[in-house]
Amino acid sequence: MLDRPALLDRLLPIVRDAGELIMTIYRSDFSVRGKADQSPVTEADERAEALILPALAALLPGTPIIAEEAVAAGKVPSVGERFWLVDPLDGTKEFISRNAEFTVNIALIENGRPTLGVVLAPALDRLFAGAIGHGAFIEDANGRRPIAVRAAPEAGLTVVASRSHGDAAALDAFLAGRQVAELRGAGSSLKICLIAAGEADLYPRLGRTMEWDIAAGHAVLAAAGGQLTRIDGTPLRYGKPDFANPHFVAAGTPD
Repeated sequence: MLDRPALLDRLLPIVRDAGELIMTIYRSDFSVRGKADQSPVTEADERAEALILPALAALLPGTPIIAEEAVAAGKVPSVGERFWLVDPLDGTKEFISRNAEFTVNIALIENGRPTLGVVLAPALDRLFAGAIGHGAFIEDANGRRPIAVRAAPEAGLTVVASRSHGDAAALDAFLAGRQVAELRGAGSSLKICLIAAGEADLYPRLGRTMEWDIAAGHAVLAAAGGQLTRIDGTPLRYGKPDFANPHFVAAGTPD
């Protein structure tokens, strides 16, 4: 039986080390190039992933690792009931624009769902983590404390949306009929974590994402009492052949 809380604690230093490496590059005059799909990649993406992969291999020997830059290079191991999903730098556009809203993401997938995850925003000094059945927590300048989703406020929902990948018309259509108090922009997987921490209520994603973009945030949100589903409310599963996600919605309470 996997001891998920113990595994999570052993995962934190790996994520922290990746964050420190990323911040060293963030403060430098780094270069940017395009991948085959025209998305940007930096030295930070590649070096952080190179740090993370051997550390995960030592943590759970024999467990397949699906990592964004490795997949881009054609290195795609077959996955079974348990595997890692890694996005070494989610929000590369935020990293390039130096707006601080980028994250390191690592999740463990078991039987098609994320069971533990860590999301670190190194430039903001905020780390979110959680394991199914064991709760979620945040670490920041005030130390570690538990987090949980909140009930929808009477004044209306705080909705978070992507800074870099927005479809305003589709979002307006999705929100029609809902009482919205605030619409906030946020980068990377932070949007899911804001819901987990009770700082926001709803994140509809009506565009393309990959499994490694959201798995860690999904694990944190589920551990904090929230949910992330397809738009029609059915479960979103992991380990799909192309690792691409359908449109989804993350929520603190049932939508």
